[in-house]
Amino acid sequence: MNIDLLKRLCETPGVPGREERVRTVIEKEVKGLFDEVYTDPMGSLVCRREPRGGKGEGKKKGAGKEATRVVLLCHMDEIGFYVRHIDDNGFVRVQNAGGFDTRNLFARRVKVCTRKHGDLSGAMNPGGRPIHIATDEDKKKIPEIKEFMIDMGMSGDEVRKRVTVGDMVVLDEPFLEMGGKFVSKALDNRAACWAGVESVRAIDKAGTAHACQINVVFTVQEEVGLRGARTSAHAIRPHIAIGVDTTLACDTPGVPDDEAVSRHGQGAVLGVMDGSMIADHTLVDELEAAAKKNKIATQRSILPRGGQDGGAAQLAAEGCRAAAVLLGVRNIHTVTEMVDQKDAKAYVDLLAAWLPTVS
Repeated sequence: MNIDLLKRLCETPGVPGREERVRTVIEKEVKGLFDEVYTDPMGSLVCRREPRGGKGEGKKKGAGKEATRVVLLCHMDEIGFYVRHIDDNGFVRVQNAGGFDTRNLFARRVKVCTRKHGDLSGAMNPGGRPIHIATDEDKKKIPEIKEFMIDMGMSGDEVRKRVTVGDMVVLDEPFLEMGGKFVSKALDNRAACWAGVESVRAIDKAGTAHACQINVVFTVQEEVGLRGARTSAHAIRPHIAIGVDTTLACDTPGVPDDEAVSRHGQGAVLGVMDGSMIADHTLVDELEAAAKKNKIATQRSILPRGGQDGGAAQLAAEGCRAAAVLLGVRNIHTVTEMVDQKDAKAYVDLLAAWLPTVS
């Protein structure tokens, strides 16, 4: 596995609307894999690969039949913040871009990505009394996003010289290998960006024929409403769309077994239904058949709330067949997101095995 690429993707800042750094990393990685690569007006990176014959055959010659257009939708954005206010004492207030459980935001290091002064460090905490002087009622309170502030260790004037309203802020934690797992911020959804690149790289390296047109779109602003997927799918008008994303793995203490959604160690996840989409059942069967033929572990799941880019593509233009290929993540939307390494391999292998079967 190309762990270095996954690490670089996870550690690169990119909140909804500010995905350009992630896009730059991906652009370098996909050179030579696609016939056309361009950035659409919203900022999504669209990568198109025409049908191919097998080794030594070059591009597949058309025979009057339009190739099936398949799109893999892999969103680039991570949940994060925008600077909304700097007070006279230098404390920075933020607006969230994406969903947070604020219980996970106490005592966090952050990176404030400025326009002209580089990336600056800060410490995020909620306002209010610290533990030694907090009342019992203080300790019970769960603060709202607006109550959190970032201390950059500078005066108000110093902060204002460097930081501007609208600057991007991300949580700042390194990518780690831990036992048989990967742990990082932004595995949702840089793991999918990684899989989108690596699955096509595997097909290309093996010289595997594919009759379909493969479009891998690294989309923007998924975390705030599947926005980039809507526009890119409308432009491509796919026959088949796969939302390549992460999902919950709640196989942890305190969660009933029937609410686990997915489980580590049981393979790539086939999303049957979520808050944005009911998958085409025949497409789920086809993905599962490709997995079984290639001895790739998979599991099926239903997510009661939340969604992914496949739901937007399913409804674009005249609509299309859609499903989701997912990777189970423990502690999702935190800086300790965790995936199983074997599941990650199955995730890439499934996409690489299924794409050549599409006629």
